[in-house]
Amino acid sequence: MGDMSNSDFYSKNQRNETNHAADFSCTLMELRSLMEMRGSEAVVKINECYGDTDGLCRRLQTSPTEGLPGTVADLEKRRQTFGKNFIPPKKPKTFLQLVWEALQDVTLIILEIAAIISLGLSFYRPPGGETEGCGGTASGAEDEGEAEAGWIEGAAILLSVVCVVLVTAFNDWSKEKQFRGLQSRIEQEQKFTVVRGSQVIQIPVSEMVVGDIAQVKYGDLLPTDGIFIQGNDLKIDESSLTGESDQVRKSVDKDPMLLSGTHVMEGSGRMLVTAVGVNSQTGIIFTLLGASEAEDEKKDKKGKMQDGNVESIQNKAKQQDGAAAMEMQPLKSAEGGDGDDKDKKKSNHHKKEKSVLQGKLTKLAVQIGKAGLVMSAITVIILVLYFAIETFVVNKRPWLPECTPIYIQYFVKFFIIGVTVLVVAVPEGLPLAVTISLAYSVKKMMKDNNLVRHLDACETMGNATAICSDKTGTLTTNRMTVVQAFVGDAHYKEIPDPDSLPAKTLDVLVHAIGLNSAYTSKVLPADKDGGLPRQVGNKTECGLLGFVLDLKRDYQVVRNQIPEEKLYKVYTFNSVRKSMSTVVKLDDGSFRMYSKGASEIILKKCSRILNEAGEPRIFRPRDRDDMVKSVIEPMACDGLRTICIAYRDFPMSPEPDWDNENDIVTDLTCIAVVGIEDPVRPEVPEAIRKCQRAGITVRMVTGDNINTARAIAIKCGIIHPGEDFLCIDGKEFNRRIHNEKGEVEQERIDKIWPKLRVLARSSPTDKHTLVKGIIDSTQVEQRQVVAVTGDGTNDGPALKKADVGFAMGIAGTDVAKEASDIILTDDNFSSIVKAVMWGRNVYDSISKFLQFQLTVNVVAVIVAFTGACITQDSPLKAVQMLWVNLIMDTFASLALATEPPTESLLLRKPYGRNKPLISQTMTKNILGHAVYQLTLIFTLLFAGENIFNIDSGRNAPLHSPPSEHYTIIFNTFVMMQLFNEINARKIHGERNVFAGIYRNPIFCAIVLGTFAIQIVIVQFGGKPFSCAPLQLDQWMWCIFLGIGELVWGQVIASIPTNRLKFLKAAGRLTQKEEIPEEDLNDDVEEIDHAERELRRGQILWFRGLNRIQTQIEVVNTFKSGAPFQGALRRQSSTTSQNQDVTNISSPSHVSLSNALSSPTSTSAAAAGHPRREGIP
Repeated sequence: MGDMSNSDFYSKNQRNETNHAADFSCTLMELRSLMEMRGSEAVVKINECYGDTDGLCRRLQTSPTEGLPGTVADLEKRRQTFGKNFIPPKKPKTFLQLVWEALQDVTLIILEIAAIISLGLSFYRPPGGETEGCGGTASGAEDEGEAEAGWIEGAAILLSVVCVVLVTAFNDWSKEKQFRGLQSRIEQEQKFTVVRGSQVIQIPVSEMVVGDIAQVKYGDLLPTDGIFIQGNDLKIDESSLTGESDQVRKSVDKDPMLLSGTHVMEGSGRMLVTAVGVNSQTGIIFTLLGASEAEDEKKDKKGKMQDGNVESIQNKAKQQDGAAAMEMQPLKSAEGGDGDDKDKKKSNHHKKEKSVLQGKLTKLAVQIGKAGLVMSAITVIILVLYFAIETFVVNKRPWLPECTPIYIQYFVKFFIIGVTVLVVAVPEGLPLAVTISLAYSVKKMMKDNNLVRHLDACETMGNATAICSDKTGTLTTNRMTVVQAFVGDAHYKEIPDPDSLPAKTLDVLVHAIGLNSAYTSKVLPADKDGGLPRQVGNKTECGLLGFVLDLKRDYQVVRNQIPEEKLYKVYTFNSVRKSMSTVVKLDDGSFRMYSKGASEIILKKCSRILNEAGEPRIFRPRDRDDMVKSVIEPMACDGLRTICIAYRDFPMSPEPDWDNENDIVTDLTCIAVVGIEDPVRPEVPEAIRKCQRAGITVRMVTGDNINTARAIAIKCGIIHPGEDFLCIDGKEFNRRIHNEKGEVEQERIDKIWPKLRVLARSSPTDKHTLVKGIIDSTQVEQRQVVAVTGDGTNDGPALKKADVGFAMGIAGTDVAKEASDIILTDDNFSSIVKAVMWGRNVYDSISKFLQFQLTVNVVAVIVAFTGACITQDSPLKAVQMLWVNLIMDTFASLALATEPPTESLLLRKPYGRNKPLISQTMTKNILGHAVYQLTLIFTLLFAGENIFNIDSGRNAPLHSPPSEHYTIIFNTFVMMQLFNEINARKIHGERNVFAGIYRNPIFCAIVLGTFAIQIVIVQFGGKPFSCAPLQLDQWMWCIFLGIGELVWGQVIASIPTNRLKFLKAAGRLTQKEEIPEEDLNDDVEEIDHAERELRRGQILWFRGLNRIQTQIEVVNTFKSGAPFQGALRRQSSTTSQNQDVTNISSPSHVSLSNALSSPTSTSAAAAGHPRREGIP
């Protein structure tokens, strides 16, 4: 299989390496062994072998400051020698594998067996003329040609099974293809900053080579292994590789090793890339996984011979988890996913919850499947008894040995009818509809700037009741400009004239801004004439640098005097400090530190301020309070972000203890306070108004000062003057939610969140606490569904905790994107509203399909059942039922699941978690249409021959030719379904069912296509479809009765739903059922959440169809006399599932257990569990 592709790739690299090693005085294996060292031993090794990091740079022919020259030849040579930064993915499943999987479906297997028996028996001819003695069995088959045609029905059933299987496989295949496309798009979008030819450029991660000098900064996910060569305050989260949650501090002289797949949590710096692709730490683990899987494959094949091989499969399932997790999220844990189970339990807890729609659908599918099973069993029993009593009791015929095959043929025919009832009853189109609808939505959402990473997120979004949004960049344009300033004891309402400022102050200000900001932040000239200057890097810093340019000064001159390497010490910005400080060494040997940060934080640390002459004067707490009132609050009330800029001088000796930050960043001299404007995006107020109208509460969670936050919230329309709402800051929030012991209490959060609209000066922990508090709240009857937006590394926990996490595509860090469900490619809040619209549309599409499907199910099952009981034969033959099943399931799910959304979806409140899937209106429609269809079909069945003046088709012998009578019934049935499909487009009782039908060409094409095929089947289907060609007038009647559905639909719409008290809603998901307790305990280790996302539709597909297995298992349990609870427990344990994998005859689980060859097969693990829900 394709599992060894990684190792092949690796060995090829080794061969290349020998040819090219001569070009670099450093081999691939040397670098690999170097990267396996950690901490001080790595430093020793670098110093011993290469002198220092500069020596290593020379060996790799690169410059630590200018990077690689970037010529095509050089880059190609490096790729040849050291490999590409690309880990070959596992091969996807082939179409044939998918066909094989689709064949595992239990109902189809039963049908195949029945058809084969029927086929075999149809060729059997009893000897001589003894058939007369077998009862009326062969009486209609005198005509030799007819007797010959007995095989056709069996063959036709087999053919229709093939059709169903091909359609299923094709759907899975296209879904997998789409998923891979999505994955590659996410991968292509990841870029990284490197230095080439002295230029800082961004390149796709896959183009990085060994020898590149990469710039790493806060929030990056490292794409390669490397060695830290220069930087400050760099802290890395290596938990994805080591499982250690503590952040690791990196420094050139203590621990310079940077590993791929780890996250930068703080600081910045440069690294020399030393290993890429399969040679990096991530790649090595992938290669090992590939090899271990291949061994497991072999083991597994042997395991099939001997049942006892449960162990290997159990291990395998675990490894499979690991592999899947790795495939999706660059590296979960180095041991292939079986890391610390306890930690995993904690981390996966919230992802365990089934998506709302899936929970409801699973329940519904179980209920329908059970009903279908009961009906089909009763049908078979009644048919067999009726036949036996009539033949052997009433007609008193003996059982003759030579008649046995003929009797068996009858029993097989009855069995086929029973199975067909089951096939029609089991709504396997449900999961298909969900998948098609989600896949279609995901594709279209790309155009609306929503890149969906996890399929079920778009459906959850339709249920959202609350959105916690960041301010900067989401609600605002993230284009910062300084518009007010307080400098030299004067408050300027616009940018001051540089000549009016003291020269000393201006000089210090330019240095403080130019040096104390990341050198990657720049303001570049506009792309086109008359445009705004381009801001690159941190937007707040760009605003300050723009202020320097507005003061007619150039910050680049200052930076050139003191390049980044010469900065003595940097305290980088993080969410705890809320400030940044940089220390430089002056020419006389003394030190000066520049600081900038949130004005109230920095001002508290200031003891002096520069006056109008540019001289420092004493700055007391009283002066500070005056300044807050007269400068900072008015700025904040205008919606400005206030930043204070300050400095402090230190003597040459004794040199301060730079690690003691509290003593260093204090006793500052304030230079200026500036007010930065970040204008609200023009489209945001309208988007927020739409959310509020749709019943979604928007809350703003920001790190900004409370006055600024309130001003922006009013501009956005989050709060309206005169309303009863809460705007509080992080400190107050924490005071209110903690009890005396310092623990967070849910009751306390419940008092706050319903009115809370703005949370200012909040830390990432506050954001997480708020989101968790809203989700866990039981104060309102509907469990809240919360969406969260975030862009920073520290937003990760909140994004993961939320029902739907939105990361910013432009401003977001890799860590945030990794934790999110949807990436907003334009960072715009109004794209979230589009996601809500799509989510609600998915929900409605499923409901439309359900309404249609259940009408067909009810009618087909009742017709087959009563028909069989009264006339010993189903009016709808097996092949006809399979055709009905195909149009109803596959085509209808395609037609109804691809309806585009309309704005009207935003005019109603969210459905919420507890609302049933099938509303009362829908129940009314289903029952109403079922009554119409049944009335007509039974009228045709029992009086059709008189109405149309044709021969009756009832009580026909075994191999009799198809009758016009039954053909009319079949045709009318299909016509009614076609017109009812148009009715099903509306589920809220609307009158106009044709509204917007031209906006959905797929729907029109499917309805017309089905109609055309139906004509072909009836006119030319003949014996295989049990159809006799019809006359034009008969066709007209069939179509007329079909159109009656539309008229009847209007009649049903006129009946007020609230009058019909008896109508029950179905498919409700109650609070308690959301996660069965045992699911939580057992499954957490088994399913990594990455897997859950992979093939949701596939999982559901198995769920819908493996019901029957559940039934069998329950029956077996009863037979063995084990107590019922025990059965439950046994089913839920991992071992029993693995035994199922080896022992159960249906190979759907076996194939799953070795389905490791593609990431998408990981649904396997999930597909195993759902069966346990089949037990009430």
